[in-house]
Amino acid sequence: MNSMKTAFLMSLMTVLVVSVGYFLGGQGGMMMAFLFAVVMNFGSYWFSDKIVLRMYGAQEVAESEHPDLYRITRELVARADLPMPKLYIIEGEQPNAFATGRDPNHAAVAVTEGILRLLTIDELRGVIGHELGHVKHRDILIGTIAATFAGAISMVAHMAQWAMIFGGRRSDDDEGGSPIASIVMIIVAPIAALLIQMAISRSREFLADEAGAEYAGNPLLLAGALKKLEARAEIIPMDANPSTAHMFIVNPLSGGGVMRLFSTHPPMEERVARLEAMVYGRTA
Repeated sequence: MNSMKTAFLMSLMTVLVVSVGYFLGGQGGMMMAFLFAVVMNFGSYWFSDKIVLRMYGAQEVAESEHPDLYRITRELVARADLPMPKLYIIEGEQPNAFATGRDPNHAAVAVTEGILRLLTIDELRGVIGHELGHVKHRDILIGTIAATFAGAISMVAHMAQWAMIFGGRRSDDDEGGSPIASIVMIIVAPIAALLIQMAISRSREFLADEAGAEYAGNPLLLAGALKKLEARAEIIPMDANPSTAHMFIVNPLSGGGVMRLFSTHPPMEERVARLEAMVYGRTA
């Protein structure tokens, strides 16, 4: 169901890119939007892993330094039928983790020092399983494409905004696109794109939770880990870039209420409930 939801949302994002480009710039605007998307996707696909690891000062570790981390990961990649990823440690007390890399053959899993101190070996197994779920499902690529489309829409909207300010406009022969409608599109389209991007991210988190539970062998291990991680993350700040928040197993940033619409992660109580339901079944 989550896979179908992701496919629908990605299709919706594509339609939005085309519509915004055409509405604000005609055929040329549509082509420009796709050009932005292609260029940004190419750069993100090949270099985003190196950029994000460097951003957080992640250091690759040898097996002799963290034998338990390597042992757990080797067990889980065997179950998931994946290549062994590179393993990194991030200095910091907030317990968190993320996976990156353009495909399973170039994957990396990074964990903070805080998560290694907080979780038991079995709970850590659930977390690593979750991150390998992202690798298996190529969520890094999906997230990159969604973020790039959202960025392309914002770029086109901003270009249209400046064009209107300096007197540029579409030809009267072009269909549609009244000034008021264009202003509405300039404001609404980037917000809609961001909402779709966040919804895609949330759906992929559910899939990674399911995979992590399967690889670890017990959904309750990941459920217990998530409870601990959220409780500790709320009281220990992390200097995280909002553009990379979707990569972490728990949101390193805080926000509630209407901000949940813009959250990169589903509500923790729902994630835990779904994992527990895998063991106990759903209750009325």
